[in-house]
Amino acid sequence: MAAMTSPHTQRFVSVDVLTTSYRIVGKVMISNTGVIGMINNPNSSFMEISDARLARIHMPTKLADHFETIRLSKERLYAISVSRVEDLGPQSITRGGYAQVRRHASFLTAQNYEMEGEIEWQGRFDFSLLMKEGTSNFIALYDANITGILIPTLKIETPAALFNRNQVDLFGLLAQRQLE
Repeated sequence: MAAMTSPHTQRFVSVDVLTTSYRIVGKVMISNTGVIGMINNPNSSFMEISDARLARIHMPTKLADHFETIRLSKERLYAISVSRVEDLGPQSITRGGYAQVRRHASFLTAQNYEMEGEIEWQGRFDFSLLMKEGTSNFIALYDANITGILIPTLKIETPAALFNRNQVDLFGLLAQRQLE
């Protein structure tokens, strides 16, 4: 007798989540679409983090609280980092297609954070399309470095992160950076 398997296998993945005032380290339940599929799911505005350890942004290494499960609104998130690129999900989802892509070294800021990393884009880079087209609010940033603007001791270096395009204040391509 063959074992029955679900087409929607689920597993936990470790994440580091940044909100306006908290850094949350814990685990999220994902399916075969990865973290990007879970966070960009238009049928749910909320997410759950299990074994959630909370630290206030101004003291990022000091544990403020610990919950078995915490729930939060996706629209208020700034960034989610993962420890493995594979945890983001299949390339067809993270890249949004099968065409050849180029990586663009980028710098962006959100209310409390600066982020540097590489964004994958098909063809000529188009900022307005990146920020407004499609239904995915969270966009992959590879080889990412996230730093607190007012609290520079808050540093996250990760092979992959997702940033909320609705929370971006400014964006620049590092190839266009002027060194003084």
